[in-house]
Amino acid sequence: MTGPELLSATEVSASGAAIAAVQEPDGAIPWTVGGHVDVWNHVEAAMALLVAGRLEEVDRAWAWVRQTQRADGSWPMKVVGGVVEDASGETNMAAYAAVGLWHHWLVRRELGFVVAHWPVVRRALDLVCGFQLPFGGIAWSQEWHDGRPATVNREALLAGSSSIHHALRAGLTLAELLDDPQPDWELTAGRLGHALREHRKRFLDKSAFSMDWYYPVLGGAVRGDAGRALLDARWADFVVPGLGVRCVDTRPWVTGAETCELALALDALGDRRRARVLFADTQHLRQPDGSYWTGYVYPDQVNWPAEHTTFTTAAALLAHDALAEVTGGAGIVRGTGLVPDPEPLALECGCESADLLAGHA
Repeated sequence: MTGPELLSATEVSASGAAIAAVQEPDGAIPWTVGGHVDVWNHVEAAMALLVAGRLEEVDRAWAWVRQTQRADGSWPMKVVGGVVEDASGETNMAAYAAVGLWHHWLVRRELGFVVAHWPVVRRALDLVCGFQLPFGGIAWSQEWHDGRPATVNREALLAGSSSIHHALRAGLTLAELLDDPQPDWELTAGRLGHALREHRKRFLDKSAFSMDWYYPVLGGAVRGDAGRALLDARWADFVVPGLGVRCVDTRPWVTGAETCELALALDALGDRRRARVLFADTQHLRQPDGSYWTGYVYPDQVNWPAEHTTFTTAAALLAHDALAEVTGGAGIVRGTGLVPDPEPLALECGCESADLLAGHA
């Protein structure tokens, strides 16, 4: 399915080339030329390269994932030119490798690739499960000192935990594919999904950011009528008709990545009309070479910051693929092929059992 609001094959190819042009010799994909690398955005960019059919660059990107993972399953939060600038390990970043590997399987169906990268995903998700807090959320990061993991930040981010929920389901589905059961992941995913549906106020308050608004839907924990109600509740706070989605509710700045992610969330709810409108709105950020500006300050009519980020281009390619359904990975956010969302067990949140399925579709 194509249309004026989607991309042509030529435009998809150009956007893939724009990401590839930023990739470094060791396979790393920084935000911008010479900028920093984090594994979440790196994996997202690798997924977009796969959508664009750039298989050599995809293989190099996954080589970087393998080579830079630390023994505990994490990656440094910030790497610049191969040098670690922030050694902290973020759980959301580590978990996303599972989503990337599941996406690769959906597109390529290469069992050998999955087998080769399964130890990476297993280490990452084992780490993440160890950071679950009593109410079900996932502690968002761990400081590193003198080359060793140290202090855990024992608070959970709603957007990050929502993405982890998606990653755990992807990991469980890969485990089923490889006949390598991971019951601890299932328990963690069940408790996390419950927290995302029933205890969002227990996460750090980042409600000014649009990511905290739509990510419970994007990550799959909140769907159906509950998902539609969640998005409708703050639609007017974040969506600027014709331009996209505000990153922060009080600032007149729309950003391409958030707009495309909301389009993906809407698509996952079956609301393709609004998803396509939002995707079309994003195209004012597109450049002739296929890259995208990060955002736009609309009172000043200026693109800011003055950079074309790989993660924005990647989000655009993934949103396009979801709506155009070109590759086997088009349903990565819809949950195509994923195991069912595990039921919550061993809760410590004080909920009555009758409440467990509330808001769960």
